Amino acid sequence: MKGVMLQGTSSDVGKSLIATLFCRLLAQEGVKVAPFKSQNMSNNSYVTSDGLEIGRAQGIQAEAASIQATSMMNPILLKPQNDRSAEVVLFGKRYASFEGMDYRREFYEIGRTAIQTALDSLHQEYEAVVIEGAGSPVEMNLQSRELVNMTVAHMADVPVILIADIERGGVFASISGTLSLLSENDRARVKGIIINKFRGDRALFEDGVKWIEQHTALPVLGVLPHVDDHGIEQEDSLGTAAAAAVKQQTGNASLSVAVIQLPYLSNFTDIECLRNETDVIVKWVRKPEDLPEKLDLLIIPGTKSSIHSLLELKRLGWHDCITGLHSAGIWIMGICGGFQMMGEELSDPHGIDTGIRHSSERGFGLVPSCTVFHEEKEVTVRTGFILSEKSEPAVNIKGYEIHLGKTVMKEQPELRPFLKLENGETDGCWSSNRRLIGTYLHDVFREPEAREYILNAIRKSAGLSEAAAARSEADVFDELAKNLKPHLKWDKIREIAGL
Repeated sequence: MKGVMLQGTSSDVGKSLIATLFCRLLAQEGVKVAPFKSQNMSNNSYVTSDGLEIGRAQGIQAEAASIQATSMMNPILLKPQNDRSAEVVLFGKRYASFEGMDYRREFYEIGRTAIQTALDSLHQEYEAVVIEGAGSPVEMNLQSRELVNMTVAHMADVPVILIADIERGGVFASISGTLSLLSENDRARVKGIIINKFRGDRALFEDGVKWIEQHTALPVLGVLPHVDDHGIEQEDSLGTAAAAAVKQQTGNASLSVAVIQLPYLSNFTDIECLRNETDVIVKWVRKPEDLPEKLDLLIIPGTKSSIHSLLELKRLGWHDCITGLHSAGIWIMGICGGFQMMGEELSDPHGIDTGIRHSSERGFGLVPSCTVFHEEKEVTVRTGFILSEKSEPAVNIKGYEIHLGKTVMKEQPELRPFLKLENGETDGCWSSNRRLIGTYLHDVFREPEAREYILNAIRKSAGLSEAAAARSEADVFDELAKNLKPHLKWDKIREIAGL
């Protein structure tokens, strides 16, 4: 198989971003390339066009490669439910829930078979594959049954490029330590090193490059600069720090958005598109006292467990805070699990959400709705339009639903549905004063037209000027490729990948 695998000296060194970069560069050069990650652990999902669930990063990488994402690109997705257990999604569909040791014991052979099936499928359809590893390839306590790093490199028979993050310090030790802990067979697969997140004068690192090449006998294939706002969605909750690294607010001209950082946070990438809007300030908050002094919009995002998150929010004092903000005319928006919590009651008769049968909890009571959790998960791509004022043109929207609960709204004259979907159904709610939005649709801010419409409604209520939506995703991919390719020995990387 032609291609390359990107492994890291640790988590969060930039493997996902560099895999996205490689996919875009190869696609620009006419190579039919596919991304692949054997096993992803993340509550950030991507729904394929055929209604299957994969890791968000591989979906975005497929877009960068200008192809349709499929479940073969991420055959195993682990969605943490708590500190000990995770839901296993196999080829896009829920398989079972396991605790750590049970997963290693009972799922390993099933996982290996699934990975080989996926690799065989991609090999038949694509010229090359860009494979992303997970964490570090030398987690010694996990080596005997790992399914994400060198096991996959051997199965795919591809070379490995090791990525190290210089920003966190200790880059020489992390590279040397990783290589020294690899077995001789695994070490032979590593063909080069990329240094990521470099800041400052590149000339000052020339001696560092020489040291690495002399001590490892491997070429340094690039020294990539730190990119403060690359616009590519983060893979998992380790990226919330980057998502929260916002521009400094200037005067009163900025739209202030706070997002509650929920326990079991999922699909926080719903928020990332807001970071590209020049006048939008996004702050992640855990407690009410963390809220900014000036606030225009509070977002309650998605969560893997709505009732558990709701209980935690009540414990922290969010119930009174949220109802108070709503009474004061602050916009409140709930997405998926956040929308469920905005209602009157959440009921879990089968223990699907909580693991406890016949559980129930009162919601925040902002909308007259009741959510009941069922065993069958809703996973589907949706298109439709925002039900705007009658005098305004229809605003098209595209996104996806992924949830277990079904929410029933009671009719009230001051509420109308938020969306009209392609199948004729409606979704969510939108208050008569347009300062309360609830929806099951993820990616609600990703479509520029929809993002512009929603944000302009908030800007108008805050006395701010309306603004056009920021750059598109395709522009972000091309800009990433343009800015980072000069820092790579790209011809050498293509040679290593057999291209």
